Amino acid sequence: MRRHSRETGSGAIAFSLAPTIHFQLNEVRIHLNGAGGAGDLTISLDAQAGAEYDVVLLTQDMTAVVDIILLPVQPHDFVVGDVLKITWANAGGKTYGLDVVWSATA
Repeated sequence: MRRHSRETGSGAIAFSLAPTIHFQLNEVRIHLNGAGGAGDLTISLDAQAGAEYDVVLLTQDMTAVVDIILLPVQPHDFVVGDVLKITWANAGGKTYGLDVVWSATA
């Protein structure tokens, strides 16, 4: 079953998703109320196995961006203790809606 973790605001994005179960990342959607402005948005895996396993899933310059959709060809697997992180300074104070779609796995 797919689940949604949502957040909205107009400050910096410092989103973390860390369920206490194995899960798959199916999709990330972000909408801004206008072009984002300077700075990179980063979506990353902070691996419980250690920094040597951390990976950046997406880095996006937000200068002219209003919508971002990260739709992996195959869902990304996360184990218990892994953390999905989404960060962006949002210096221009754009209002955003963030929707992370994920599924529990066995």
